[in-house]
Amino acid sequence: MTRVLAASAVIVDDVGRVLLVQRGHEPEKGHWSVPGGHVEEGETFAEAARREVLEETGLHVEIGDELWAVEVPYDEYGVFEIHDFAATVVGGTLQAGDDADDVRWASDADLDSLPLTKGLATYLRRSGAMSRR
Repeated sequence: MTRVLAASAVIVDDVGRVLLVQRGHEPEKGHWSVPGGHVEEGETFAEAARREVLEETGLHVEIGDELWAVEVPYDEYGVFEIHDFAATVVGGTLQAGDDADDVRWASDADLDSLPLTKGLATYLRRSGAMSRR
């Protein structure tokens, strides 16, 4: 089975909302997730997370601690090994770009009404990421 290395960033604003992107491609096209994607050859997970945030949201971020790592199987795509990092916005202008159909800030309550990627709400809540400001 193919292993796909990926990295994402959890960005939380001053009122505890998390930045989400609506996926523009499979797997899980149309679902909301934190910004992230494939690790390119020669990149660290943190470097990939920083690059993906810029490509998908237009924001420059400082990458912090790794919050969690998870393996997510997608039948025809293989297993994604995803490393998620805390991140802080340091510049840029928020706009959907690259393979994101939309971007938005979401409160904890919003997580229950949005179609999220597999397990995202659980990981966000378990990590306490949305309460860190």
